[in-house]
Parts: sequence; structure tokens; C-alpha cells
Amino acid sequence: MTDTAESRQAAALSRLTDFVARYPRLAVVTGAGVSTDSGIPDYRDASGAWKCPPPMQHREFMSRHEARQRYWARALVGFRALQQARPAAAHRALAELEALGVVTGIITQNVDGLHQQAGSRRVVDLHGRAELVRCMHCGARRMRHDFHAELAARNPGWQTADAARAALRPDGDADLERDFAGFTVPGCGRCGQGIYKPDVVFFGDSVPAARVAQAMALVEAADALLVAGSSLMVYSGYRFARAAARAGKPLACVNLGRTRADELYALKLEASAGELLSGLTAALRAAPPAAGRHHRSPPREPAPPARAWHGSGGPPGATPR
Repeated sequence: MTDTAESRQAAALSRLTDFVARYPRLAVVTGAGVSTDSGIPDYRDASGAWKCPPPMQHREFMSRHEARQRYWARALVGFRALQQARPAAAHRALAELEALGVVTGIITQNVDGLHQQAGSRRVVDLHGRAELVRCMHCGARRMRHDFHAELAARNPGWQTADAARAALRPDGDADLERDFAGFTVPGCGRCGQGIYKPDVVFFGDSVPAARVAQAMALVEAADALLVAGSSLMVYSGYRFARAAARAGKPLACVNLGRTRADELYALKLEASAGELLSGLTAALRAAPPAAGRHHRSPPREPAPPARAWHGSGGPPGATPR
């Protein structure tokens, strides 16, 4: 890192630390940008556009057997990215910030479970957890690795060396194109009628109302909202930024590239979430905010206008959902 880059990073860290000192109880919305350092690809580039074709739609998965064959065949190859992923710097930093009393809860759009692996306790998995599958008829759940073992047994030879070299895509998908007509997808062994689907919210589906209410409660109880590693291009995450703004709560963002909520931020820092949040935890370990553990902050002044800090070299495109 050059001297200029270091000075910019230091300035960004100082601004974020000042924000936390002023608003010491944060609700946090996270996206794929906090998990890219764990080896999980993201969906969007620095402008917020798709990096690859949009993922599976809920209606298509539920209505077409051919779509389910293609989905599960590719997942049998690509899901290793999620299985092998381990918490990265951003996950560990947020867990420590929770332990310090600064982060009061995390609303994650990711389905990888890495926040919990890192030690975070108050996590709303907005879009569910990819490690489970659910029967869409009777509601029975089973572990995904168990279902994948059955898929592999029913489709011997599918996981060839050629398939193993397929490029990984977000959320356990793989860039694999073949004739999927012969791929066998078992139905529910409990009711004998249902379709197994990952226990996640696909595009085109709705987040359960109770889950949204749980996430909104975290926003309402916080002094401010921090967005980390998300472009918020999908409404299911953007709604929390909008709700916080309507409630007069200041918003800060640490993300590489444009987001849907750029006009709402009191503080926008274009930087790696892992690097900046790790720096924040180190700063707070040295001098934790007194208000963070024991009481709410004093009445807020109006949030300052948004200003973006640009890291050296420009954003590398790690802009997620």
C-alpha cells in the first residue's frame, strides 16, 4: 500500500470511528461483499450491474422440472464454494464489534452462515440458509450435504474432472452447461409428493413477513444503520436503508462501488469492508465508545450530506447484492 493509499485508508478509518463514537449502537446490513474474501463469488460489479446471468427465479424452479435438473446438477458441482468457505476479516470484525456492544444485530442478505461461524449471535438470515433444503409440500427439512450425497449416488459419474473445473458462481452455483435431461432429482422421502428446494429466498420470491419484522426491529432499536459489502440493488435489503432514513437515523456505508442508497448516506466509504471494519475493531479495542455498552446516545443532530471516499486504484468490482 502506497503512502497515499495508507493516508486515505487512515482518513476513512478516522471518519468511520467518529461515526461510531457519535452513534454507538449500530444495526448492520451485509451483502456478498463481506464474503468474497472467503472465496464466494458475488453477483454485481462496481456499477451495480450483473456480472453473470441472473440467478434462478422462484417461479421457474417451482414450475419446470428441467429447471430443477439444471439447478441441482450445477449445485452438485458448485456448492463446494460454500461448504469450504470460512469466515473472513469482515465476519470476524463484526462479531467482535457485537462483543464490544457496538453492533446490536446483523441483517445479512447472504445465505452462507459465515456470520454465525465467526461468532455473531444476533443475526437475521434475511434470505435463509443454503445449508438446508426444504420440501415445498410438507415442509420437511434436511441437511443439504445429505441431499447432495443422495444426488451424487443417484447420478454416478456426474462429478467428473471436467465438471470440477467449472467456474464457481454465487451461492453455490457453477458455470456448467450440459445436457441435464438425464439428471435424477429425488422428491421428498417423507410425503412422497413434494419438491426439494434450498431453504433460501430465490429471486422473485418474498422474504417471510416475520423475518422482515425481526430485521426491522433491529433497525428501530439502533442509533444508526451501517451497510457493509452490499449494493442494496435488491429491494429486500434496500428497504432497511429506506426505513432508517425515514426514521431519521443516520446511515453509513462501506462498499466498493455504487449502491442503490447512495443518496441516503451520511457517510459513504469506498473501501474493502474487511480492511476497514478490522481497523475499526482495533481502534475500539484501544478506546471503546462508552455509550456503546450501557446507554443510548444523546439526541441526534441532522445527518451531514453524503461524501464518498475513494480508495486507491479504484474499486476492483467486489460489489454484491
